[in-house]
Amino acid sequence: MIMYLEFINRKAILSNKKYRSTWSARMGKIFLRQDKRRAGKGVPLKPVAWYKALATRKGRDTAGAFLVEGERAVQQIRNLHSKDILEILSTDDPPFDLKGLPYRRLTESQFRFASSVRSPQGLAAVVRLPQESYASFLPERVGSRILLLEGVQDPGNVGTLIRTAAAFNFSGVLLTAECADPFSPKTVQSTAGAVLSVWIRKTPHCVELVKDLKKRGFVVFATDLQGLQNPAEIGCTKRVLLALGNEAAGISRALLDLADYRIRIPVHSEKAESLNVAVCGAICMYLCSENHTALVKDR
Repeated sequence: MIMYLEFINRKAILSNKKYRSTWSARMGKIFLRQDKRRAGKGVPLKPVAWYKALATRKGRDTAGAFLVEGERAVQQIRNLHSKDILEILSTDDPPFDLKGLPYRRLTESQFRFASSVRSPQGLAAVVRLPQESYASFLPERVGSRILLLEGVQDPGNVGTLIRTAAAFNFSGVLLTAECADPFSPKTVQSTAGAVLSVWIRKTPHCVELVKDLKKRGFVVFATDLQGLQNPAEIGCTKRVLLALGNEAAGISRALLDLADYRIRIPVHSEKAESLNVAVCGAICMYLCSENHTALVKDR
């Protein structure tokens, strides 16, 4: 809600049910306005703490929603998944192409309180949490390219890898239980609005799902510092499951035993021991992308 208050008795304003209370100083005058929210009559306003709670897993599960912040990310969600936007939060009137969506104006202090970003841009979207994101079964349509992340705990890396998977037309992302939550604020911010562009499963039963995918004809490529195969071989495969592990521990023995290929990206180890997992993933995903495969065939 929009609050304007100066030199006034706050309790007197809060007792008026017709208006939402807000305050600011303008020439010592008091301006009261109804909360500028495009919603049906009788829809109660949520406390600002409700939006703040979306930064936690419990809050997201309870609300069935997560928060996307920043103009570019919100626009990306708006362009591809507008039906999943439950509400727009803004410190000003929303951009023209966001009008028509339910929205609520917050003061800058309210927005800072609700935000998880160090320097909020004053625009966010409350987005419906995809169903079955934490289920232990695969979606009906799995696609032909899937990324698996095991124990990747840094939310920035997880978000970047989800964004990269979407950019190279991967269908979905599997995450083990130890991975950073795909809908946490830092992860969502790193996806730059691409978090809904792939299906997601975060589950402790990834090994079972990999076995299921192998039965469906998927070939498993696991990155391994001791691997012998060249990652260029990925591009020749129609159904790919690319597995990336924790930078320190690598991929578990259980998953390595399921791998058809153990691939390693050659580096000058005397200069840099290894690659960041997000960089490694980007290289491998490009090698099995449609554009790269077409380029190889044209040679």
